[in-house]
Amino acid sequence: MLDATDYTPRLKTLYTDTIRAKMKEEFGYKNDMQIPRLDKIVLNMGIGDAVKDTKKVKHAQEALTLISGQHAVVTKAKNSIAGFRVREDMPLGTKVTLRGDRMYEFLDRLITIAMPRIRDFRGVKPSSFDGRGNYAFGIKEHIVFPEIDFDKVVDMLGMDIIIATTAKSDDEARALLTHFNMPFTKQGS
Repeated sequence: MLDATDYTPRLKTLYTDTIRAKMKEEFGYKNDMQIPRLDKIVLNMGIGDAVKDTKKVKHAQEALTLISGQHAVVTKAKNSIAGFRVREDMPLGTKVTLRGDRMYEFLDRLITIAMPRIRDFRGVKPSSFDGRGNYAFGIKEHIVFPEIDFDKVVDMLGMDIIIATTAKSDDEARALLTHFNMPFTKQGS
């Protein structure tokens, strides 16, 4: 019988068995601790309509909890902005930070299941790195994830996905994510 402690995510095994060796050979690292690895994945939903209807934040929190498999936290406004009718401590969005096995599981589902379900998907931009080895992109519809029941969706919600790595440069991080089969578009497209 398979025990829960025996389970290791597929991408984590792929990283330890093959990707580390490929990265070490490709960049010529002297020490195994220099090899870049995934640090965390942050999922964020900013709900602009939350000013009019605070229930939308609760729906977003439930959806993000289902998608990530971890309880999502409600984010609140730090300052009041009269022009946007925002008051201090007003709920405006939700976020979750994934680390460890959940991070690898989410990345696997994102690359193999969710991204192929995006309409007119041609890949993600290879230029969306921040200069420190972190990659950020957005998804317009949260219904591409299989955990979301399409019939119960009240609103289409977009989300930001930030993949933080320990890479020192964008080239190292791009190579790492490419080894994880991240579907980058070709530079000329």
